[in-house]
Formats: sequence, structure tokens, C-alpha cells
Amino acid sequence: MKSYKYLILSGLTVVSSLLAGCEKTEDPFVDRVVAPVLVLVDGASDGGGQTAEPVVTQKITAPVVMTVKILELDKSGILDYKVGIDSIPVASLTVKLMKREVKGTATVMTAIADLKTDATGKATLTKTWAELGIAAPAVGSSVSLTWMGEHKGQAFSRLSRVQGVN
Repeated sequence: MKSYKYLILSGLTVVSSLLAGCEKTEDPFVDRVVAPVLVLVDGASDGGGQTAEPVVTQKITAPVVMTVKILELDKSGILDYKVGIDSIPVASLTVKLMKREVKGTATVMTAIADLKTDATGKATLTKTWAELGIAAPAVGSSVSLTWMGEHKGQAFSRLSRVQGVN
């Protein structure tokens, strides 16, 4: 009889520890939410701006022109191979462009421009290198940028960088 008590007690202990393992816990390493839009950086060196920080090269003798395309992903047809995921341009969306600079241990953000997407979901920035904070651009000069906005009540941001070439 004693052995049954120990067997039942150990079984209950195992079951309770398994149930405790089923609790939903927050991931301590990923404190992000899925972006409500896809932000593609035109002319990025990776061909589509799919890297963490796509780089766009611009001549140091000309103004900097950067374009992003903002798409909403319609996943309603994801289970139908004939439909799949549809990319819908987000028109008339306000996008704030910020310059990122590391000063000491802090990242300082400076507003560069407020842009609005057109009917195709594109927003274009045209600035001189001096307006981006580089008075005398040289080959290799670069500016780190963050494209920020809000779509359907959810904020998003996209990193990119512009780098000077001949």
C-alpha cells in the first residue's frame, strides 16, 4: 500500500510539473510586435531592402534621393496556393524620416522630413548631403536613417542607410 502512495504522489508531481510547463510566458529576447506594413527601400544594395539595414548608395556630387514603398500584406489567401499573400500599397500614409546618430552611449534621433505615400505606396526623400548633416561628403560618408509611421493604430519603424559613392 505504501508503494502505491509513493507512486501516486510521484505521478501527481510529474503531471503538475508538466502542466506548469504549459504556462504562456513572454519571450525575454523578443520584445517586438509584427510590423503592420512591409517597408521596402528602393535601390538598396541587397536588391529589395530585405536586410536589417539596407544600404542605398548615392553620388556625393548630387542630391540624395531615397524612395520607400510601403505595403500592407493581405494574408487571407495564405492557405490557397492560387491566391497566396497579396501586397497592397498603402496610400496617403504619413512617414516620418529620422536621422540616427550615436553620441556616447545614447542614440539621438533628429527629424529630417515628413513624407506622405502616393497611390502606389511610395514616398520619396530628396535632400542635399548638407541637409543630412554632412557638409563635405566624401566617398564612404554615410547617414543612418529610420523611417517611422503608424498604420491601423500600430507603430512601425524601418532602418536604412545612405552611403556616398563617386
